[in-house]
Amino acid sequence: MVGVEDSHLAGDQTVRINGEIQPWRPHWTVWELLQELEADGPGVAVERNFAVVRRQNLATTPIEPGDTLEVVRLVGGG
Repeated sequence: MVGVEDSHLAGDQTVRINGEIQPWRPHWTVWELLQELEADGPGVAVERNFAVVRRQNLATTPIEPGDTLEVVRLVGGG
C-alpha cells in the first residue's frame, strides 16, 4: 500500500477512506461511495476533509483527489 506522502509525491490520484488509501475515480460522489460500502441507510454520517456532509448534499458532493473521508454508522446501545 502506498503511503499518503508517497502518493502525493508520485502524483497518484488517491483518497483516504476510513484511514485507508484508495484509488480516486472521476465523477465520484459521496452518495456513490456510500452505496458501494452498503452504508446508505439511516444512522450513517460522513465527514469529508474534517467537515460533516449534510444528508441532502451526499449526491452532489464530489470526492476529489487527496480527500479524507470518514464514514461512520451510529449504533444504539445501553
